[in-house]
Formats: sequence, structure tokens, C-alpha cells
Amino acid sequence: MAVAAHVAPDTRADSTSHRVSGVVGVVLVIAALTSALLTFMVLAGMTPILPTHFVVVWMLFVNALLVLALLSVVLWEAVSLYRARRRGAAGAGLHVRIVGLFCLVAAFPAILVAFVASVSLERGLDPWFITSIKALMGNTVEIAKAYRETQCRTVVREAGLMAADLNRAKVLYDADRKLFRDFLVSRSDFLGFPITILMRADGDVVERVDSGKIENVPLPSEQDLKDAGESSAVCLIPEHRNIFGAVQRLPALDGMVLFVARPVDPKAIEFLPVAEAGVAYYQALEEKKVGIQIAFASMFALVALIVLLSAVWFGLGFANRIVSPVRRLIHATDQVATGNFYVQVPINRSEGDFGHLSETFNKMTGQLRRQHDGLVSATDVMDRRRRFTEAVLSGVSAGVVGVDARGRVTIVNPSAEVLLQTRRDQLVGRPIDDVLPEIAELKQEAHETRRLVQRQIAIERDGRERTLDVRVTSEHSDLADEGVVVTLDDITDLVHAQRTSAWADVARRIAHEIKNPLTPIQLSAERIRRKYGKVITTDRDVFDQCTATIIRQVDDIKRMVDEFSSFARMPAPVLDTDDIGDTVRQVIFLLQVAHPDIDFIEHLPRQPLRVRFDRRLVSQAVQNIIKNATEGIQAVPAADRGKGVVAVSVVEEPGGIVAIEVTDNGKGFPKEHRLRLLEPYMTSREGGTGLGLPIVLKIFEEHGGSIELLDAPAVAEGGQGARVRMWFPKSGGAEASPPDEKTGGFTG
Repeated sequence: MAVAAHVAPDTRADSTSHRVSGVVGVVLVIAALTSALLTFMVLAGMTPILPTHFVVVWMLFVNALLVLALLSVVLWEAVSLYRARRRGAAGAGLHVRIVGLFCLVAAFPAILVAFVASVSLERGLDPWFITSIKALMGNTVEIAKAYRETQCRTVVREAGLMAADLNRAKVLYDADRKLFRDFLVSRSDFLGFPITILMRADGDVVERVDSGKIENVPLPSEQDLKDAGESSAVCLIPEHRNIFGAVQRLPALDGMVLFVARPVDPKAIEFLPVAEAGVAYYQALEEKKVGIQIAFASMFALVALIVLLSAVWFGLGFANRIVSPVRRLIHATDQVATGNFYVQVPINRSEGDFGHLSETFNKMTGQLRRQHDGLVSATDVMDRRRRFTEAVLSGVSAGVVGVDARGRVTIVNPSAEVLLQTRRDQLVGRPIDDVLPEIAELKQEAHETRRLVQRQIAIERDGRERTLDVRVTSEHSDLADEGVVVTLDDITDLVHAQRTSAWADVARRIAHEIKNPLTPIQLSAERIRRKYGKVITTDRDVFDQCTATIIRQVDDIKRMVDEFSSFARMPAPVLDTDDIGDTVRQVIFLLQVAHPDIDFIEHLPRQPLRVRFDRRLVSQAVQNIIKNATEGIQAVPAADRGKGVVAVSVVEEPGGIVAIEVTDNGKGFPKEHRLRLLEPYMTSREGGTGLGLPIVLKIFEEHGGSIELLDAPAVAEGGQGARVRMWFPKSGGAEASPPDEKTGGFTG
């Protein structure tokens, strides 16, 4: 159902106010224009009424009253316009611009005529107030000031010459004071200074040369002595005396001050006040001219004001008639912008084009209403589908990434954010080749074959490597610009568990098959050495070396089999509450004794940190990691090694997590396939069995934690080193979650 546009109460009040002021304004404008015309005719002698003083005063009074009344009406309209602008009424800005334009058009001719009339009056009133005379009076003062400054510069320059001579006469001053005084007198006479005084900074006179030509010469004040400079003299002009002086400090004579004075032409002092007084008198005469101009221009101003205010009032009325339909349309448009598509505006055929515009607007709102209803219905369906899709993606443990035809990411679920270690707002809109370059070949194959492509890949983020099962599916669409959907499954733990289980089974079989014959072999070798060692006389060294090799190799095989057995049959931890800091401290002490050439730095809690753990197993794991750190340092060539440093810290982190970190400056971990080091029999060390790190990982997994293989902080600055982070919950349970939420608890 169509409804008319709402009209606010304040808008109706403004319409009533405009009608009242319009009637009053018409009456006042007619009366004011009539009065102005009569005034002009009386002053021009076009009527039998003589322009006497009494008549002129009364006509001015009547015109002034009409101007005030008309001004009140205009101000009333202006205040109404201002209130509408303050409350943000529709069309207020347009209203102000139209009124401003009318005011400008009306005011400019009146101001121009007033300016021409005032200039003409000024030229005819006083032809003597011209620019050349003003410039002459002003230059008189400037000339007097320039003369004084010239005299001052002369005194300063000659005082500087005398100061330079006295500074050079330092030796003469120290050797013969009388001869120095004669020199001072000669220089004073030569430079024309009747008074020359050499005084200290506190005012004490040291030497005085006075020719008697000047009487009662005032000495420089204490402030003048302080202001005296060393590089140039300072000019002094006494008040009410025609004497110019100068002071300058003499650094060669222990900072004494030279004061000189000479008389100048009295005009240098007396002429400046006389010139300034003449200029002031001229300016006073010029100010009286303004009063005369005002008296003659008052009548013209009143008439001009009547014409100006009448034009402004007409502009206000015209603006009201234009803005009223525009205001209705703006108000209706605002309602459409807020969603009210049922709004209609009244159509007034007398408004001409505005009436046609109102009719067109009503047709437009009807069409918008029908389109809006259709869009709302379609949007509701799409919104329901979107919410269902987001709910499904949020509950999926696998990461899902949607990619459009341009190769840019459009959809990312929370699991993908965790796997890629990047927030959604930093992923959406970026090219998939920048976000996940490892799947470029899979994406290309999915586009070409238009079928599901699946493969396992390894990705590395912030030094942490993960194994992902990636599935890339092309969108089934008839359009050419189809995208792909990438599904990421984190199978790192699954692969690791499978490999660990397989290697544990292999270890059990190897230990079972190899350990049984080792003891007979070793006993037989020892018996052969004891029984036949005395009989063999030739090549005895070779015989002893061979039997010793057999025994040693059997011991090595036994040790390897024991490690296999330890890995295959890792005992369950016996959890007990103990001080983890003291446990780590004892391990560090043992390795410090074994490696005195390496600095061990401890960052352990000062107070006991009591947690539930198996002291024997954790000590074994920490000892293994620190031992690996020392071997990593020793693996660096001696020329590049420097001082070996191993830093060990124990920190209690939020969430009830205890973290043990071991950082060294050794050769560090490899960049690629770092996670493989946690698998059995995978090692980067020559002679290593590859079981140390898997055993450590298994110990901390039994405690509900894990380990991470990271780079040392020095690697980011171009250095080297490794950092191993071992963590487990304080309670020692297996239900704890990884501590690093941002990375999803990457291991390795």
C-alpha cells in the first residue's frame, strides 16, 4: 500500500512562519522602496518640497525605521534558515546557497556604487589628501631616522678602529702606562672623540681623556657595560642631548670596556620629534575627512540598504518556492535510503517540472519496491545456504580453502587457519600460489583433468614441518571461470606413529635375532685369546688385534641391541611430584664436568618448581638433548666455532605447561625434513644410531607432552645454532593440549 511521505511538525511550523513573514515582508518592501524613491526625488529637487535640514532629518529617520523593520524581517528568515541547517533539514544546504547567491547579486552592485560614490566624494572634498603628500610626510620621519642611524654607524665604526688599536697595544699597556695614555690621547684626537674613557666591567675608570668640549657627559650604565660586545661596538644615544657614544669590550686588556662620545648636529636629535609631530597633525586632519564623508554618505547608504534588503528578501522568497518541492523529494529519498520503499510524495501540477519530477519519483519507488522484495527473498535463501556451509566447514577437522578462477583465496575454515598459521583476514584475497605454493602442480593438474587430485606434501611454517594429505577438486561448472577447493588433512602424527610403531616392531625382531648369538661369540673370542695366545709366537700382534676387534665389535653390537630394546620396550613413566628445576640442574652439572671447554648458562627457577614427572626418564631425556648440543658444537670446524655456549632454561607457561629449552651455537638442524630426525634410525650425525631423539620424544609423549626442533635465535641474524623445546603438563597427564595455539602445537 502506498503511503505519503511524512512531513515533520517542525517543517509545518516553518511553512506557517514563512507565510506570515511573507505578508509582512511584502508590505515593508513596498513602503521602503516608496520612501527611498521619495527621498531621492526631494534631494534631487524634483518635488515642491525643499530639502531643508528639518526635512532631510525626518526623511533620514523614516528611512532608518523602514530599514530596521526590513532588516528584522530578513533576520527572521535568516534565523529560520539557520535553525533548519542546524537540525539537518532536507534541502537546507541548497536553500543557503540560493540565498547566498541572491545576496551576492544584490550586494555587489550596491557595494560597487557605494565605493564609486565615496571615492568621488573623497576626491571632491579634499584634493590635498593625495598619496604624494602622505608619502612626503612619511619620508620626512624616515629621513630623520636614517640620519640618526648614519651618525650612529659612524661612531660605532670609529670606536671599533680605536678598540682594535688598543687591543694591539696590550704590550704597551703592560710596559709603560704613561706611554699608553699618550697613545690613547693621540688616537682619541685623531678619530675626533672629545671623550674617551677606559673602564672596567664594574664601572671603575682606568683612563679618561677629556678635551673639555663636552660637559656633563653621562657615563654608560651597568647594563650598557654588560651589552658591550667584543667584535663590534654598541651605539649609545643619550636622551635630550646631542651626544652619540659607543662602548666595546677589549678582550686583550682583561675585558675592559672602551667608551667614546662625540657631539653631533642637534638636528639629528631634534628633527625626528618635530617630523613625527607634523605627521601626527596631518593624520588628525585626515581623520576629520571621514566624518564629512559619513555625513554626506548616510542618505545614500540608507537608500542603498533599502534596495539591498529588498533584493535579499525577494531572494529568500524565491529560494523558499524552489526549495520546498526539493525538500519533499530529499525527505522521501532519505526514507527510501532507510528501506521504506512505500514512500510517495504529493504531486502539485502548478510546480511545473518539479511536479513531473515528483510523479517520476513515485514510479521509481514502486519499481524499487518490487525489485527489493525479490532480492530479499533470494538473499534469504543464499544466507541460509551460507550459514549452513559455514557451520559445516567450521565443524570439519580438515582444512578447507576455496580458490576462485583467478587463483585467489575466497573461503578459509578455522582448521586451515591453524595449519597455515595465518589469520583468515590475511588469507582471503591473496593468491593461492603465495599462501600455499606447495600445491601449484596439484592445482594445475586439477584444472587440466577436472577431477580429484590427491597427494601427500610437506609444508614448513616458522621452522615447523608438517605432513599434509592434500585433495584438490575442480568446481563442476559450465562456466569457464571455475575455481578449485583444496582440502588439507594433517597426517603428521599419524605418519609418525605408523613409522614409530613399525620401527619398534623391527627393533624387537632385531634385538631377538641378534642378541642370542652375541654372548657365545664374545666368550669364544675370549677363550681363543686365553688358550692360544701363548701358543702363537708368530704374528702375535695380528692375533691380539683380531681377537680384540671381535670382542669390541660384539660390545658395539650389544650396545646397539640394548638401544633397540630400550626403544622397543620403553618403560611406562612412574609419576611422582618432584622439583623439575633441581633435576635439570643436576644434569647440567654432570655435563659441565665432562665438557669444561663449553659455557653452560642456566635459566632455572629460583624457587622449587614441583610437578609430576618421572625423574629418571626426564633426566635421561634432558641429558640426551644437552649431549646432542655439545656434539653439535664440536661438529663445527675449530676455525669457525668460537666459544661453545649451551643455554638451558625451565619456564612455567600459561595453561599449566612446563617447558624445558636447550639452545646451543652448534651446527644446528637441517632446513629440510627436520621432522624425520624424530623417527628411529634417522640421524644427521656421523656415527649416531638415530634413536636418541625418538626416545626423548617417546618419554615426553608418555608425560602428555612433546618436543620441538627449532632454530636458535642467532639464525635469524645470520648465525647458527639449534633450539630444542621439550614440554609437558604439570599434572603429568596425557590429556594436555599443545601450548602453542597459533601453530597448533607443531612438533619439530
